[in-house]
Amino acid sequence: MTTTHDSPTAAGSGSSATEAFRASQHGAAAADPARVSAIVSKLLAGIHDVVRDENVSYSEFAAAKQWLIEVGDGGEWPLFLDVFVEHSVEEVAARTQDGTKGSILGPYYLPDQVRLETPATLPQRPDEKGIPLVFTGQVRDTAGAPVAHAELDIWQADEQGYYSGFAPHLPDGNLRGVVVTDAEGRFEIRTIQPAPYQIPTDGPTGKLITAAGWHPWRPAHLHLLVSGSGHRTITTQLYFQGGEWLDSDVAEATKPELVLAPTDQGDGTTTVEYDFVLEPA
Repeated sequence: MTTTHDSPTAAGSGSSATEAFRASQHGAAAADPARVSAIVSKLLAGIHDVVRDENVSYSEFAAAKQWLIEVGDGGEWPLFLDVFVEHSVEEVAARTQDGTKGSILGPYYLPDQVRLETPATLPQRPDEKGIPLVFTGQVRDTAGAPVAHAELDIWQADEQGYYSGFAPHLPDGNLRGVVVTDAEGRFEIRTIQPAPYQIPTDGPTGKLITAAGWHPWRPAHLHLLVSGSGHRTITTQLYFQGGEWLDSDVAEATKPELVLAPTDQGDGTTTVEYDFVLEPA
């Protein structure tokens, strides 16, 4: 018998993402007032230009105000900003970064997951569905030297596109872990191939997507934070060649350099390989 689950609600996902974000910002430095003034002034000027250029009416303004209120009430600001804005912030950061290409963090990261020595199998249910996936590679520095005992903080959706911590039917920590490489920076991670997923559409973000005639889908991917002593941490995502939505990711976060080429081993297992390059901190 096939078990089905209700999709996580936008409100539930938003609440979890908000809680995780607030925890990550504990002790964050205060913003420079001059930078706040410059950025907010330009942001407001851009909004004013849209209002004038598009001849926005009072009824449209009221609809926008109501939508903004609903996004806040529904706890969806992390979802909205991570999907529609973060990729631009990441592009700016990449201008001064070397090494492996980065991508967005997204709203589904949860810190403090179980540490695993390579070769590792990500925590999963005894009856975890999906195509077995073996992910291997090496972490090196920009000079080509191995980064010993680097850490790969990895998380992913399951075979139905759900993330643990954001879907009530999944156990905490499912398909999440921090994998420590060996002395040569090499790693082997056994998991399952993730599925594409759609961002929650029952809240105000979903209403906007529907009203604009966009689709809500993200291609299948692995999330990673890759770090090593004395090196800058990389935030990135790895995608799968031939997968759906690669060319129309709703979050606009895909990059050709981050697309894996899966190999079918003939026994039902798929393998992928990717090497990470970390720059000095």
